[in-house]
Amino acid sequence: MPGPLSHLRVLDLSRVLAGPWAAQNLADLGAEVIKIERPGSGDDTRGWGPPWLKDGAGRETRESAYFLSVNRNKKSVTLDISKPEGQAIVRALAARSQVLIENYKVGDLARYGLAWDDLEKLNPRLVYCSVTGFGQDGPHAARPGYDFIFQGMGGLMSITGERDGQPGAGPQKVGIAITDVLTGMYASLAIVAAVSHCERTGQGQYIDAALLDTIVAFNANQIVSYLCSGRIPLRYGNAHANVVPYEVFPTADGHIILAVGNDGQFERFCEAAGCPELAAEARFKTNSQRIVHRAELIPLIAEIMRTRSKREWIEALEAASVPCGPINNMKEVFDDPQVQHRALRVDMPHPLGGVAPLVASPMRLSATPVEYRLAPPLLGEHNEEILKGLLGKSGAELAALKSGGIIG
Repeated sequence: MPGPLSHLRVLDLSRVLAGPWAAQNLADLGAEVIKIERPGSGDDTRGWGPPWLKDGAGRETRESAYFLSVNRNKKSVTLDISKPEGQAIVRALAARSQVLIENYKVGDLARYGLAWDDLEKLNPRLVYCSVTGFGQDGPHAARPGYDFIFQGMGGLMSITGERDGQPGAGPQKVGIAITDVLTGMYASLAIVAAVSHCERTGQGQYIDAALLDTIVAFNANQIVSYLCSGRIPLRYGNAHANVVPYEVFPTADGHIILAVGNDGQFERFCEAAGCPELAAEARFKTNSQRIVHRAELIPLIAEIMRTRSKREWIEALEAASVPCGPINNMKEVFDDPQVQHRALRVDMPHPLGGVAPLVASPMRLSATPVEYRLAPPLLGEHNEEILKGLLGKSGAELAALKSGGIIG
């Protein structure tokens, strides 16, 4: 069964993470994604190594792990869009595509005649998605921005990190470029919605996706709590602002996460921990009271948790249906039997030999499952297939484009 988006062709003029993440989502669902890259260097992330992919003989290639993580199921075409010949090829591809994704600075593509206003005239059904830091308008629209900046500016770092007065206190960023990834997720959802609208009406549209908008929305209940109460949320480290106990506790040989989400779970925790009297105390009987008396309860639980090992606690708490879990490093993630059962590592044969080790898409569709068709491409790997096969360029035309530096 073809993928649910196998009827779509996506022209991907984006680089680094947010735009490529959106394009990879569409590619995983079956879309043909043509990734346009700069001749000679390609996507910036091709050079973001080490670590590098190893070939079939175990030798390091120049394919970075970063690039591999977000570019599977795509076809790479090198193209200098600063030159008229390159711009003409982009227009020809856009006329034959249903979706275009780009993350140039505001106004940059207009200089090349490749903005939404230009391309919609060629293809009124085109869904054109622009990904920028601050959006297409407003006082900051022209400013560059990176994920780290938006984690701070959008409020996420103000609620991430250890509590004031605790060792290591202070704001912290998340360990991945979460603003980029989330923007890519929102962008891919918006694109699918716009394609659905086009299929019903014949009308394409423009999507303005901004990293700042995304991270502000991602603050979820924390930011709405502020809007409702006027109280600025605080950092709670590994604790939860509205649920207690819900944090990391040291055990006899490490740390585990204890995530007690309701009063019934707290009663079962206390029974399994050998302290049923805590659940009966008025101070701790309900979650609301546990929040009020957090400073009294947490030290009591911490003392109890140190009496057993990680494994002993996890076995006891899982038997009592109390949510808990380990804090795994990346190796331990793939050692987990559930991760192995769900086949979350995917090894794709790579053109340089060996395999590209990747992480499976979390999208699980019963009738039209995700397919892993193409390993992350070599730079310009599909020049001939696309320019000759799709656009009908002759061998002589391809040679002229190459000698002119248009396709590298």
